[in-house]
Amino acid sequence: MTPKKRIIIKLSGEALSGQDSMKPIDPLRVQAIAKEIKDAYDLGTLEIGIIVGGGNIWRGKIASEMGMERSSADYMGMIATIMNALALQNALEALGVETRTMTSLNVSQVAEPYIRRKAISNLEKDRIVIFGGGTGNPYFSTDTTSALRAAEIGAKVILMAKNGTDGVYDKDPQKHTDAVKYDSITHHEVLEQHLEVMDSTAAALCKDNGIQIIVFDMNVQGNIKRVASGEKIGTLIY
Repeated sequence: MTPKKRIIIKLSGEALSGQDSMKPIDPLRVQAIAKEIKDAYDLGTLEIGIIVGGGNIWRGKIASEMGMERSSADYMGMIATIMNALALQNALEALGVETRTMTSLNVSQVAEPYIRRKAISNLEKDRIVIFGGGTGNPYFSTDTTSALRAAEIGAKVILMAKNGTDGVYDKDPQKHTDAVKYDSITHHEVLEQHLEVMDSTAAALCKDNGIQIIVFDMNVQGNIKRVASGEKIGTLIY
């Protein structure tokens, strides 16, 4: 029997929000994303871990720049990621997918504590595992959480689902009409050229641990399943 491929899907918090600014978590949007993830899960060849950001609710870095103490601001951001994780868990379970939310912060009333061996056990039992609470430490992004959890659980690829961006460019395509998209690029080149795919700590972690990243647009219906099944979409970072 062929062993299943273990992957991490990285979602931005903004992907869970709707057009209405009064809905930082839009139930219909969350349901649509859950359906996309279920389609990938139904391939039957994957063990799926998910990291979701909290930027739709709170951005610790911005709050810090406005004068708030950085550690407190970052902890608030971690709590926002747990809220998003629970929303996504509920939507997945409504579709009949067994799911566990594990968090690096101690909120045992609503989620399991993150324990590496327990997370791997859940994955091996065909449960989708959503990792909330970031790394549990301030000053680290959910990009870094993705790289860290991938390294810990032995996932060799991170599917970085972008909200409206279809890959990695040599410069911002929204500001420069001559921006060139990469089909593939090395971790070293990403770091050397200061491409804003993910923060440098996360990129270095992926480089050091041989973790590939595929950057793609999640707003195209079916893209999560296509990328998960090996179709060449977006940009491969290796």
